[in-house]
Amino acid sequence: MDHDTSGRAGRQSSAASSWLRHYQRSWARQDLVAGLTTATVVIPKALAYATVAGLPVQVGVYTAFLPMILYALLGSSRTLSVSTTTTLAILTATALERAAPNGDALTLATAAATLTLLVGIALVLAAVLRLGFLANFISEPVLIGFKAGIAIVIVVDQIPKLLGIHFPKGSFLTNVLAIVQGFPNTSLPTVAVAAMTAGALLALMRWLPRTPAPLLVVAGAIAASALLGLPDHGVASIGYVPTGLPSLTLPALSLFMQLWPIAMGMALMSFTETIAAGRAFVRDAEPSPAPNRELLATGMANIGGALFGAMPAGGGTSQTAVNFRAGARTQAAELVTAVVVLAVMTLLAPLIGLMPQATLAAVVVVYSVGLFDPAEFRAVLRIRRTELAWSLVALAGVVLLGTLQGILVAIIVSLASLAYQVSNPPVHLLRRKRGTNVFRPASSSNPDDESFPGLLILRPEGRIFFVNVGNLAQKMRDLIDAAQPRIVVLDLSNVFDIEYTALRMMDDAEKRLALSGVSLWMAGLSPAVLVMVRKSPLGASLGTRRLFHNLDEAIAHYQGTRGGAAVPTAAGPAHAQGPS
Repeated sequence: MDHDTSGRAGRQSSAASSWLRHYQRSWARQDLVAGLTTATVVIPKALAYATVAGLPVQVGVYTAFLPMILYALLGSSRTLSVSTTTTLAILTATALERAAPNGDALTLATAAATLTLLVGIALVLAAVLRLGFLANFISEPVLIGFKAGIAIVIVVDQIPKLLGIHFPKGSFLTNVLAIVQGFPNTSLPTVAVAAMTAGALLALMRWLPRTPAPLLVVAGAIAASALLGLPDHGVASIGYVPTGLPSLTLPALSLFMQLWPIAMGMALMSFTETIAAGRAFVRDAEPSPAPNRELLATGMANIGGALFGAMPAGGGTSQTAVNFRAGARTQAAELVTAVVVLAVMTLLAPLIGLMPQATLAAVVVVYSVGLFDPAEFRAVLRIRRTELAWSLVALAGVVLLGTLQGILVAIIVSLASLAYQVSNPPVHLLRRKRGTNVFRPASSSNPDDESFPGLLILRPEGRIFFVNVGNLAQKMRDLIDAAQPRIVVLDLSNVFDIEYTALRMMDDAEKRLALSGVSLWMAGLSPAVLVMVRKSPLGASLGTRRLFHNLDEAIAHYQGTRGGAAVPTAAGPAHAQGPS
């Protein structure tokens, strides 16, 4: 749990590696098995995502090494597995296309190091400023649309490798057109390799879910390439992969200003994916990941990785799921995975070079397609149609405008959605359930609920302030004009704050109602709201006789002074709702 004081923050930081001090021997076997199992998934995917980013495949392995170690030592999630992800890979590709178009290997490595460093710095600064709450600024429907758009972009990006065709990359629509035009030049052996890779991967995932499917498929493809001489039949392979540890890579200060904007967006996406994956896989007895600790841990993981050849990193949902299901008890499982990655870098790099590019493309496509889940869109639609529109706008932003602009679209759409909901809260017309003191929104499904002659009860919800007071006032006016009451009671039990501008407008409304012979009462004010009302001119107008502790007291006063008796009402719904 996050704390605000510096003392507590210091204790929380010192506790970052507490799992090491309190490690139990009984956990070792589970962590060992989980780390080995997760490595079989992490390594093939890391290789594949490096190609998505337009980088040499060894960069993916480097990203699954030092960043994973640093996160294991600093992070708060016991099961989170950190390397790179589909989203970060495609965003990296976008950034590198802008910063180093047609760059050689050295230029790309420098640009990637600069980008990764900037992502790390942004995450660490966010941790220092305690901005962990920003993870909530992209709504789930918008994130669904964003990831679906990423899936479409990645699949289109990998299709040329699946078909064995080549053309200069352009915008999404340009690439789609080039694929259609290049289809006659398809390499059938390449298509066969891609199809067999995808088919084997899907079959293993479907019928043998506990097997390390990516590792088996990649190993089989490497063996086939060596035994059958696939490159001689037009099936392109990865090529030379250097053996050994990554060398020191220094960032280029000249690229800072160019890469900073997209690095900020990538930092947000890295943190959003990391915290989502961490929260999704928490055992019952374990604490939930601490957002600001996660910012610091992933930030340091990226800064360290930047200096040793890694691309931007974050927590991956699928590999974390494997780690969790394999029984990982602590971050030691990640250290085991990192040791396996080290063995691959120092011993198995030449074998990786034999892997067909179509195999990696097929792995990318199989795992990326899962980002586009129609069931998630249907679930959003069942709850609220408006939010489905936000999802589709985010999807279109990524596909048609590009991934960098897609991030901006996703953030803007999330904020617009929030602003719309905040500016348009519901106002309910209340009636009383017969024979009880329960007041509920008027509905045709409750025709026996009671109303009171000449009395209109309205219940707004949420905070009332300058953004939404105009909409609330219009909804209330519509309900008052329709009912023509003598008394309007505002039930403010669901209102936690009233801002100055709103109080001024409510005071003006009270005066207009009084001129029309309508009296305004208020009930159910929280202590904070009551203080605000009493300090305002509205409080002076209402005095103490028109402020009530709750609706029961207001109704009792109405009936005692007016002799009003409740009457059954068979009218249909009469409440003004917010956004639907």
